[in-house]
Amino acid sequence: MQNEIITFTSPKSSVSEIFRTLRTNVQFMNASSNQKSILFTSTQSGDGKSWIAANLAVTFAQAGKKVIMVDTDMRRGRMHEIFELSNSKGLSNYLILSVDKPEERLGEYIQPTMIENLYVIPAGVVPPNPSELLTSAKMIDLMKVLNGMADVVIYDSTPSTMVTDALAISRYVGTTLIVASYKKTKMEILKTIKKHIENVGGRVGGVILNNTPSNRKVYGKSYYYESSLVLAEPKKKSMFDVFKGIGKSFNNEEENQVEEIKQKLDKVDDDNSKIENEANSNQIDAESSNNETTGDNKIKDDEELNMLLKQLTRYLETK
Repeated sequence: MQNEIITFTSPKSSVSEIFRTLRTNVQFMNASSNQKSILFTSTQSGDGKSWIAANLAVTFAQAGKKVIMVDTDMRRGRMHEIFELSNSKGLSNYLILSVDKPEERLGEYIQPTMIENLYVIPAGVVPPNPSELLTSAKMIDLMKVLNGMADVVIYDSTPSTMVTDALAISRYVGTTLIVASYKKTKMEILKTIKKHIENVGGRVGGVILNNTPSNRKVYGKSYYYESSLVLAEPKKKSMFDVFKGIGKSFNNEEENQVEEIKQKLDKVDDDNSKIENEANSNQIDAESSNNETTGDNKIKDDEELNMLLKQLTRYLETK
């Protein structure tokens, strides 16, 4: 855990700040629908899905939320390793219980972590039929029970291009987030996964782009790249509309102040869109590797966007 839970071991680091920004985005994204469950899937193994899910769970717990992390990857689950827990009793063990009221024994399978407010249900022993267990009535009942027990429930699932486990439960969660890898994930694969999730009744909240060099600093003749995450919410609503949709009211002066911030956000978003349109349409490539000027502009826009989002968030929190 020392190497992976950065938000716990290094809470003041820039990476931890990125996770807190991601937490804020997810909260506002789900504010109007009051959804508390989040499913993580990815395009392929190695995208960093479990690492992102675990660190996001920590940031929610640090904000005072009671969080339950459920490892639904019963084939190669890693949450017990990340949080250094026993895997002898986990999700698979619970789902194969042959008792009338398994929820009465649920406490045996929810393990506390060294992080306050954060609990984990590990994957458990590898069963012969994980897909069938995830689509069982017992699993659906468990998800309902967990919603009543916690403020936030995070499900870490399998890559959607390999097995259908994530699709099986995506329709029962509030939001599904897809983790993609910078310069590796193909756009067509993302579109296919999104379509499959929506076909079974799931809701894709956005795409998290991992391993992105977004902050470049010059040290002598060398460069330092800092990994970052990008939450790409489908553009059904602007960020301003999401803020407005959570019940905030403004007088005329406040409307003008917020509108000014909105215009700046829209300009940054437009600038980023122009840059991204120059990238390869068949591959996620947030900055052109052959155009240093384009990369520098994108870095500047990312920093300005984060600053504006923080400014708007602080303003709304005072309301």
